[in-house]
Amino acid sequence: MPFSVPGLSDLLTRAADQYDSPTPVQTAAIPAVLAGGDVLATAKTGSGKTTAFVLPLLQQWLEVPRKTPKQVHALILVPTRELASQVRDVVQEFSTHLPERIKVISAVGGVSINPQMMALRGGADFIVATPGRLLDLVERNAVTLSNVSSLVLDEADRMLNLGFADELNRILALLPKRRQNLLFSATFPASVEAMAADLLHEPTRIQVDTDPLDAPDIEQRAIRVDTAKRTPLLRHLIADEGWTRVLVFVAKQYTADHVAHKLHRKGINAHSFHGDLSQDMRSEVLRGFKNSTIQVLVATDLAARGLDIAQLPAVLNYDLPRSPADYTHRIGRTGRAGKAGVAISFVTADNQAHFNLIEKRNQLNIPREEISGFEPTEIAPPSSTGTVGIKGRRKSKKDKLREAAAREAGDS
Repeated sequence: MPFSVPGLSDLLTRAADQYDSPTPVQTAAIPAVLAGGDVLATAKTGSGKTTAFVLPLLQQWLEVPRKTPKQVHALILVPTRELASQVRDVVQEFSTHLPERIKVISAVGGVSINPQMMALRGGADFIVATPGRLLDLVERNAVTLSNVSSLVLDEADRMLNLGFADELNRILALLPKRRQNLLFSATFPASVEAMAADLLHEPTRIQVDTDPLDAPDIEQRAIRVDTAKRTPLLRHLIADEGWTRVLVFVAKQYTADHVAHKLHRKGINAHSFHGDLSQDMRSEVLRGFKNSTIQVLVATDLAARGLDIAQLPAVLNYDLPRSPADYTHRIGRTGRAGKAGVAISFVTADNQAHFNLIEKRNQLNIPREEISGFEPTEIAPPSSTGTVGIKGRRKSKKDKLREAAAREAGDS
């Protein structure tokens, strides 16, 4: 079935013909954005939200007169560098058939600001930016936001979780009062609801729940294992399952480096991925993982959203996510574009209560497995409330030293 949404020009429809048909969020959001009003759209990760706002913004850009120097038509704010790169690529991809070349600038931290300042000479049509770097550019008079027609907050929930509220307020003060506001989010917590109430004027509200028939084909598994045996079990699974690539989620940057190092010592091409890496290194690592020269990517939740890895066969939760909602974002990196995938979670004595909560909140019931040779021996800590471990139990220094020693012994 061809991609067809009322209001899009033949040029943009042809650019989107690589997709079989619009997703539900695209079908609902594209006409709403074209109508010119504010839009609040909530849809799960992987549902096509980026295309849902990029296509109508490009259509609007086609219909406005050009000025010299260029004036920023659309400002798209995102929480991470990776998502900025992905959104920029989508804009450029859909604009290839347009009669005029569009100037899209990605403005993110972690790299030198000078090339971005140079790129902004002569203005820009679209800017995709992280909030902090955008403010840096404004302070250096490299960009003006006084003529922005449309503001997009992409992954608004993640942006607020990462503490960008102050930066967002400063940016909003620089924008014209008459503009279109588009707020896209995977979840709709109270913080996003409060932002929507302040930012949006009589918005069109779109909430798309995944149709069970269209749900990603992801096999979800939970394996019980002792904390110190997780890395050896991970090595066993990589070999036994024959994974060409696997994305492994951990809780901390140190753990990402530590696990990747241990795997590398055993001859497995693994690399860590977290916020302390430079932007150049992060881009290089992602390229290596996408082209399969890196087999195992050990990542923090930086990789839980905004990464689109084609045909990724497996995701593994070495550490469980803090939020039950983040569980969905993590496993959504596999089972994309109609391909099947597997998502495995390591369940230890310390985190089993939290995994129970993840199941409850996501309406799941995943059987616990044990792998021969890795049967757990640890016993869950006593809890009078039954909720110990949900957000992490504060351990004593002696406990932490004991666990570190056990990990070193088990990982070697």
